[in-house]
Amino acid sequence: MNSFLEVSPVLIDMVSPSISVIIPTYGREEPLVDTISDVLAQNYPDFEILVVDQTPTHQPQTQTYLQNLADTQKIQWFRLDWASLPGARNYAVERSRGEIILFIDDDVRLQPNYLQNHARNYLENPKIGAVAGRVFDRMKLSDSGGGLTVEMLPPEAMNPGIAWYHIDLVHTVKPQQVLSARGCNMSFRREVFDKYGLSFDERFRGSAVREESDFCLRFRKTGYIIWYDPDASLIHLGEETGGCHDISTRSIQYQITFYHNHFLMGFKNLTPAQCWQFFSKLFDCHVLGHPPCNKCGSWQKTIVRGIFYTLGFASAVKTQVRAIWDDGQIYRRCWKSQGEAVEDIVG
Repeated sequence: MNSFLEVSPVLIDMVSPSISVIIPTYGREEPLVDTISDVLAQNYPDFEILVVDQTPTHQPQTQTYLQNLADTQKIQWFRLDWASLPGARNYAVERSRGEIILFIDDDVRLQPNYLQNHARNYLENPKIGAVAGRVFDRMKLSDSGGGLTVEMLPPEAMNPGIAWYHIDLVHTVKPQQVLSARGCNMSFRREVFDKYGLSFDERFRGSAVREESDFCLRFRKTGYIIWYDPDASLIHLGEETGGCHDISTRSIQYQITFYHNHFLMGFKNLTPAQCWQFFSKLFDCHVLGHPPCNKCGSWQKTIVRGIFYTLGFASAVKTQVRAIWDDGQIYRRCWKSQGEAVEDIVG
């Protein structure tokens, strides 16, 4: 249970930390507009919005909307000619000024007190270095009928080898310490990046699944904790088109990348025993289709998923070997070595 002292709204207004809201986007139109509109409507005294836009061409109405906001300095709008979710996060962090760095997706809806609910956690307890907000995930809520609630997560949710099948930030209703956050709703103290030098690993490709898990596992070296606050909630629409990557979810490349990212996270952060736990559960759930994945159990599809699993493992091994001489921060090296080689539109 949350034993922290309550902080009054008056005190929050007096000492409100500045917040940088970072929105990476790729191929989104109306959902992006709605997301930005909800951030602009926040009843919080000090925040900025950084939109890292990797969309090659927007629809005219979206282009006009974003241009107007940039021209009136309501957002900072960065146009990039490459697509990488962790790369976009790194790019924006280096250009932000907030004491709190908050990441959201480009297809979410927010209540007016959303920023305040994130910020108050940092005022309540100096041990909190990150806040994981609740995600009203449209797809997962519909799967459970909307009636499932969880008070305290099980002990397994703090075990890095198996936590990923026990951390439920959709249905959990009580504040508590957690091992990881969801990338569509998470915030961090700025010193996590400045003092401790953490950045997102740009080798997590495709949809970049597990990139935030990898970051949160490395976050542990700061000595801070990640605090789950169900009041810092948003609605994640989970739109089928668009998002923060440029690979079709139905493509072979996407499927291989999905497994690659899981294995890479394990290789980087887990002990051999934890890797065995994690990779076994990954096979049981995503290849064999057992709960909680509940995939089709036909032998044909199981074999195909097994092939992707094997190819993803081999790809992650290759990535780990390359790490001996290449840290994989492709986009970071690009903009640091070439300066502003990409086109920036900054309001």
